Amino acid sequence: MQSLQPEQATFLLQMALPSFKIEHHVTRRIIEAIPADQGDYRPDAVSKTALELAWHIASAETFFMDGVAAGAFNYTGGKRPDSIRDAAGVAAWYAEKFQANFDRLAQLSGEQLVKIIDFRGLFQNPAVTYLQFALNHSIHHRGQLSVYLRPMGAKVPSIYGESFDDEQTRKAAPAQAVTA
Repeated sequence: MQSLQPEQATFLLQMALPSFKIEHHVTRRIIEAIPADQGDYRPDAVSKTALELAWHIASAETFFMDGVAAGAFNYTGGKRPDSIRDAAGVAAWYAEKFQANFDRLAQLSGEQLVKIIDFRGLFQNPAVTYLQFALNHSIHHRGQLSVYLRPMGAKVPSIYGESFDDEQTRKAAPAQAVTA
């Protein structure tokens, strides 16, 4: 297999960044939909709680974006700060970290993007390739978290099209305006 060239890596970054923005917005809406009093909800004893899963999504995506931008993964940290006690706190932290890392990624050169980064001794890949891994990981776990929402009594936001809950809200809006 041929080595990834800097101009190819730059192209991959240009493809990934718009997807990151779109997916970040959707993921944040799913996290924000967790009711404040339902962070401990889990569908099964072996499942993460809603808050643990939200943190896993936000912190893992941040880990990968930061690692690509830095040229190496930092395995320290990752634990949810005690100050973040609910989904709103996770969402705010996620938004702040996302924007900072997004801006850093947008400035990377092709040479930085093709730098080989080791991931826990399991993979040694060009930095840019970890961005797709990060997206896939976030989307996968976001799907899990979205399934938690209805049993918690929450509404499921639109993801790749209008959700049932958003459709019901939209249909009720004209009726509410008429009766007001």
